[in-house]
Amino acid sequence: MDKKVRMEDIAKKLGVSVVSVSKALAGKDGVSEQTRAKILETASQMGYVPLRTREHNAERASSGNIGILVADQFFADNTFYSNLYRNLVTRCSECGYSALLELVTAEAEAKRSLPVMIQRKKVDGLIFLGELDRDYMRMVCACALPYVLLDFYDEDLAVCSVTSDNVTGGCRVTEHLLDTGRDRIGFVGSILSTSSIMDRYLGYCKALHRAGLTARADWLMEDRQGRTTYIPLVLPEEMPQAFVCNCDETALRLIDALTKAGFRVPEDVAVAGYDDYHQDRPGFPPLTTYRVNTRDMGRIAVNQLIGQINGEPVIAENIVVGGRIILRRSTAAE
Repeated sequence: MDKKVRMEDIAKKLGVSVVSVSKALAGKDGVSEQTRAKILETASQMGYVPLRTREHNAERASSGNIGILVADQFFADNTFYSNLYRNLVTRCSECGYSALLELVTAEAEAKRSLPVMIQRKKVDGLIFLGELDRDYMRMVCACALPYVLLDFYDEDLAVCSVTSDNVTGGCRVTEHLLDTGRDRIGFVGSILSTSSIMDRYLGYCKALHRAGLTARADWLMEDRQGRTTYIPLVLPEEMPQAFVCNCDETALRLIDALTKAGFRVPEDVAVAGYDDYHQDRPGFPPLTTYRVNTRDMGRIAVNQLIGQINGEPVIAENIVVGGRIILRRSTAAE
């Protein structure tokens, strides 16, 4: 196919709006399932995301690579990001691209060191996987490569971002705890660290307010310094009946702290996490959590970035991907 296929071409062929095509390709609400299926089928038939041959790469003087930047500490300590990265690699390969991962150290952020993949012009576009220092990120963005934010958003940038439905997830987990008869519920997470933690906290507050309850300041526990460095958890003097944790790693750390303090989970204190990226820790009850759809998040992020690389306009909004709560023994009712 000699001519690049654009959203406008798909819309014209089907007699629908470009907005409808954009939403269907991004996996967003706002189009019927029948229309979505027709758009996806037509996009595939027209070669909207064609496999990139060597001749095509040479013609465009393109690397055929997509760069993925992630904070070193996120990737080292967080199996969730490893799983999300695996989905990105899979989707890139399906679309004829290679995925290049570069870990950004705290030192590189502080020194404003430009990623090597950009210095050597190795990539056609970037996916920021998890939040980086804002000034560092803006420096990278100034290189004028297409980019997408994954697992966070930034209100100050007119850019496409893809996130889990964090508000709904935090709300659903809290509502589950309320349904078990627990109305004294705390939250564990440093809410100013990332947009995801803040939104999960807002979902927690939303569920409490719906139930006629108020979030207590002494039941809001910090779990990290900055974005990535975990700190010891300090249990409140007056214990709630349950905790909503901003991620599974924090939930498991909390269970460990509670156990060492003599509390039983879930008999004395229920604990729920978020992400559903690892379980089965010896001596720990299986963890209730909110399962993030990493497959769709990775697919949508890659699709949006390839669209930009191929000349499509940037969708300057946050694309929210739904998940579902997974009930396990850590929140079982008495």
